[in-house]
Amino acid sequence: MGRVKIEMPDVFLDTISIPIRIGDINYGNHLGNDSLVSLIHESRVQWLSKDSYSELDIEGSSIIMSELVVNYLNESFYGDILQVRLYLGEISTVGFEIFYQVFAKRQDREIEIARVKTGLVFYNYSLKKIASIPSVFKVKLLEKDRH
Repeated sequence: MGRVKIEMPDVFLDTISIPIRIGDINYGNHLGNDSLVSLIHESRVQWLSKDSYSELDIEGSSIIMSELVVNYLNESFYGDILQVRLYLGEISTVGFEIFYQVFAKRQDREIEIARVKTGLVFYNYSLKKIASIPSVFKVKLLEKDRH
C-alpha cells in the first residue's frame, strides 16, 4: 500500500503553540496518535477563536470534519511544546481544507513531528445536512489566499 504524502500549501494562516501533557503520552513513552489528533483539533479551535468563531458558530453555521489524513514523521515527548503551523488548502462551496505542520523544538532545532490534512464542511445540525460556506467567512479565507 502506497503512503499518502501530504504537501503543505502556500497560504499560511497561523501558528499555535501547544504543550504536550502527560496524558498525551502513550505506553511507548511518546505522543499517542489519538492525542495528536486532539491537539490538531485544539489548534483549529484556537485559530477560529482569534476571529471570535467556534466550530459551532462561524457566521451562524457549524463545521464538521469530513476528512482526516495524518503523516507521522517523528516522535514527540512529554515536555515538548509543539508549534502547529496552519495552512489553507482548497475552498469549495460547502467547505475548506486546513493543513497542519507540527514541529517540536529541541536543542535549538526544529523537528517535524507530523503533517495533517483536514477537510471541513459546513453543516446545519437542525436540518442534518451540509450547508453552504458563509460568504463572509469565504471572503476572509480568500483574502488570506491573496496575501
